[in-house]
Amino acid sequence: MNPLSNANRLKLGIFGTNGKGGAQTLVPEAYQPTWAASVETARLADDAGFEAILAYARWKGYIAGQPTHASGVTLDPFTWCAGIAQATRRIAVIPTVHASAMHPVVVAKQSATIDIISGGRMALNVVGGWNVQELVMFGSPMAEHDARYDHLEEWLRIVQRLWRDEEEFDHEGRFFKIERGSSMPKPLQRPSPPIVNAGGSDRGQSFACEHSDVCFLILRSEDPEKIASQIASYKTMARERYGREVQVWTYAYCVQRETAEAAERYLDYYAVEHADGPSLDAWSAGIGAQTKILSSPEAVRAFRKRFAAGAGGSALVGTAEDIAARLAVLSEAGLDGVLLIWVDFVDGLRRFTADVLPLLEKRGLRSPVA
Repeated sequence: MNPLSNANRLKLGIFGTNGKGGAQTLVPEAYQPTWAASVETARLADDAGFEAILAYARWKGYIAGQPTHASGVTLDPFTWCAGIAQATRRIAVIPTVHASAMHPVVVAKQSATIDIISGGRMALNVVGGWNVQELVMFGSPMAEHDARYDHLEEWLRIVQRLWRDEEEFDHEGRFFKIERGSSMPKPLQRPSPPIVNAGGSDRGQSFACEHSDVCFLILRSEDPEKIASQIASYKTMARERYGREVQVWTYAYCVQRETAEAAERYLDYYAVEHADGPSLDAWSAGIGAQTKILSSPEAVRAFRKRFAAGAGGSALVGTAEDIAARLAVLSEAGLDGVLLIWVDFVDGLRRFTADVLPLLEKRGLRSPVA
């Protein structure tokens, strides 16, 4: 069984350890994506009973003319997930794919191979793409926002037919022409592995609710009632418009210390005093121009510290008790899972496993690891 469908009320994962992990900081202890570090963090999460590891796709860094900048140093998510699947026992591996950069026939076979290697622990995070510098490198000009979802929708339908259909098929659509399409072997998970998507705009939310099993969102408020409303909008749309049940997950950066004051000091140290300014500037320009997740330049600027702290995720900052209490609030609001980000993943995972997990178990959010 894919661990994404287990019985834990609040599922946990780690984000981005095939790259720098999400935090845009220059502190010396910041995570580096070596293979040894990748395996160590994956095994720590696996042993702790976490459900997922998501590897993001990055073909080029944020800063034009600086190809060696850390934002572009990212291990390929598909080959990385294949290796991590072999190095772990229980945790789901989730490679990310930019549909505009990879043909559906290639992705169908790569994904099935990872699913077989992992024993049925693979899910696929599908993305339309937003970083112009990456796409032009493939000769794929950036399409208008909603048109990127039209392309992604057709692309995904082809992948899923290749996973499911035993007979060859032809396809001629707006974006793709497939003659006698077929892919063998099939994934172990039938009819197909779970699909993951992070659609934040109106069009993106509609796509996620119609096609994905796990919808990722960026929480727009710290207020529990507003969080519950944002989560419910996805689940209600999926159920009422498309007749589907979906999980809703988010991202969160985690800063755990013995006191709340010490945690806030460390957050300020890495995300403000030692923030990677050029990377943040380039990201702000790109995300503001190419996506509709943040609605205005003012929203992008206000989001800057969150992105420096950890991929724009929500804050889990304080003592173990503070973090467990906040996670309980998110679960009560309807959240099904959280991908966690630390500046130092090894230190963060060890603190979280020792001190926060037992508190989540006491609250009935998770079962102890066998």
